[in-house]
Amino acid sequence: MASSVNPPRGMRDFLPREKAAREHALGVIRQSFAAHGFDEIETPVMEDSALLHSGLGGDNEKLAFAVLKRGLGPADAAAAAASGDLLALADLGLRFDLTVPLARFYATHRAELPAVFRAIQIAPVWRAERPQKGRYRQFVQCDIDIIGEAGPLAEIELITATAAALDALGLAGCSVRINDRRILTTLLGHWGVPPERNERALITIDKLDKIGVDGVVAELAGLGLATEGIADTLRAIGSAGWDLTEADGAPAPAWLDAAAYADLRALRAALPGVELVFDPTLVRGMGYYTGTIFEIAHPDLAYSLGGGGRYDGMIGRFLGTDVPACGFSIGFERIVDLLGADEASAANAVVLVHEKDADPARLVALKSALVEGGLRVRLERRTKNLKALLDRAGEAGYSRFAFVTAETVDASSLDFKSLA
Repeated sequence: MASSVNPPRGMRDFLPREKAAREHALGVIRQSFAAHGFDEIETPVMEDSALLHSGLGGDNEKLAFAVLKRGLGPADAAAAAASGDLLALADLGLRFDLTVPLARFYATHRAELPAVFRAIQIAPVWRAERPQKGRYRQFVQCDIDIIGEAGPLAEIELITATAAALDALGLAGCSVRINDRRILTTLLGHWGVPPERNERALITIDKLDKIGVDGVVAELAGLGLATEGIADTLRAIGSAGWDLTEADGAPAPAWLDAAAYADLRALRAALPGVELVFDPTLVRGMGYYTGTIFEIAHPDLAYSLGGGGRYDGMIGRFLGTDVPACGFSIGFERIVDLLGADEASAANAVVLVHEKDADPARLVALKSALVEGGLRVRLERRTKNLKALLDRAGEAGYSRFAFVTAETVDASSLDFKSLA
């Protein structure tokens, strides 16, 4: 029986035009981030298993692909099964995000880095997801992070640089939903949630857009929490905006952390070119966030195009002393699906159609002359089904073609026609 020729589930092959579109988008993002003073780094695709399962990655740790130790035998497998600790068989794992590796990188190289380090990471990550539309087991993340800046400058720079990258890609209509973990903590306290149940309650609130207010209340009740007033509060804060403390003499709502809200309003004032939307129910699932959190929203999509926030406590796990950190990640796979073909590249891509017996040296000379002029050039031998040949060239991102004939003296005598 023939073996499968398909890639593993949740992983993909990319045809030339798809790959070209992805590389174009990545180039735009890299250039935009670099223009804002960020420097690109690279970390290994694998990290120590103990690091990947140290509590830094939240629920994503459950989705990490483990790499088995070398030289294992049946006795090792039996011992791990008997103990219930299958991770004892692994010493490495594929990274499930870029933030945990960055924290390790910074702890390793801190002495070689500036006091405030602005990092770019653009690379694939792996998660043992259940494959579905828009969710893959291998995907690219585009992260920028600022380490060492405790003040709001970090958030302002990150949001500005991310908004600039989206604009450079031509993605119109995007907004940034923003909240603060302090507001969520105050909200849970207002509901009487014990602090030790906060993270579990936040996981439930994070499902609000999927299961609705009644679903959230029911799930919180299932956790043994008192739910009186929760439904009314959730419905009330659904329309919360930037005017909660503006009325003369009006006290802040009891569920609101006024200091955190004031900080968010100050961020909004510092970012007049970005549409910031206050969303007190925004959670972001990663448990390491400590302050501001944000997500990219698009009017045509029910899911976010990226997100991030402040995670001041993570790097201290390595160094023994806390280092302020904040990051923003673009969801590249979702964004690239929204983008059209790179029309500029296609306009500079041409096909030379030649006969079977054409002189190879002459063909290469023509091609080289066009390449020197800034064009991308493909040589194609003429076939009986010329239309199919030209259609394939158009699908591959080429915009024009020309026949190489006996009358073709040099590149200037080629008669180009549109493939459209």
